[in-house]
Amino acid sequence: MIFDTKLMALAATLLATPALAETDMPFALDWKFEGPSAPYFHALDAGYFADAGLTVTISEGAGSLDAIPKVATGAFPVGFADINSLMRFLDQNPGAPVTAVMMVYDKPPFAVVGRKSLGVESPADLEGKVLGAPPPDGAWAQFPIFAAETGIDPEEITVEPVGFPTREPMLAEGNVAAITGFSFSSTLNLKRLGVPADDISVLLMADYGVDLYGNAIIVNTDFAAANPELVTGFLGAVAMGWKDAIATPDAAIEALMARNPAADAALETERLQMAIDANVLTDYVMENGMGGIDDMRMMNAIEQTKSVYEFNNAPDASIYFDSSYLPSSDMLMLQ
Repeated sequence: MIFDTKLMALAATLLATPALAETDMPFALDWKFEGPSAPYFHALDAGYFADAGLTVTISEGAGSLDAIPKVATGAFPVGFADINSLMRFLDQNPGAPVTAVMMVYDKPPFAVVGRKSLGVESPADLEGKVLGAPPPDGAWAQFPIFAAETGIDPEEITVEPVGFPTREPMLAEGNVAAITGFSFSSTLNLKRLGVPADDISVLLMADYGVDLYGNAIIVNTDFAAANPELVTGFLGAVAMGWKDAIATPDAAIEALMARNPAADAALETERLQMAIDANVLTDYVMENGMGGIDDMRMMNAIEQTKSVYEFNNAPDASIYFDSSYLPSSDMLMLQ
């Protein structure tokens, strides 16, 4: 992969700045300013980033793969991205200076979302149907594992490449019977488009044998090595933002609405709560705190990825996730 020369130039400037002056920390999100991004804006408004000596600006993204090259080039020191896509990126770009440092979606929101009225209520129902899938979509990237685990035949499914803006509208209009996407995003976008809630079927891949992790905070490793205390401070602020969002979601949504006043506050509160309940506040996180991973589960995730993706290099969990920048365990407990 050839990195954008403008990003490389910006990276050189960013990484060459002395550590003491390195208080600016632009943060690349995976997606638009919606409910699940509210904890980061709340952390900003509550002064948690400032308390860590950071000036954080938050930029929206264009999918769960989007932040990876931005961070790898150093244009952004930190981002939010799918760790499974990060594995493949590092396999295709060995030595690229990027790794995950804090797991956020302990249970990934990868899903197939269909309409019951169009005949989709179970994985087997997808055969003979049209599935809309954006090529850069993180959920679509994991669909082969979902297919293998559920025993469905991908050859029996007509896949229609769709854009992110047209994905839910195509399902709402009945042009496709199901789509791939994040559960909380696609479900609530369909409700906003007038699809009745009782007509929406959500097949969460993690409930059908897909033993993967989801999105994580990623860092440029050159930046992190030069500024470990800033990275740890950033992660601590993120944890506090999520903790507050779990306790008082309305306050977090208020911070979001200040950046996206056109959003529906009630819808985004529901979207945030879906992410908290299904993806962030899992049994593992309740017991161990936010941010870390289970080594055995990570090995299983790599094995599942190997079943549908041929690695060019021997996969190595240590280059995909580095827990050494996480703050103290007390800060990571969300309740």
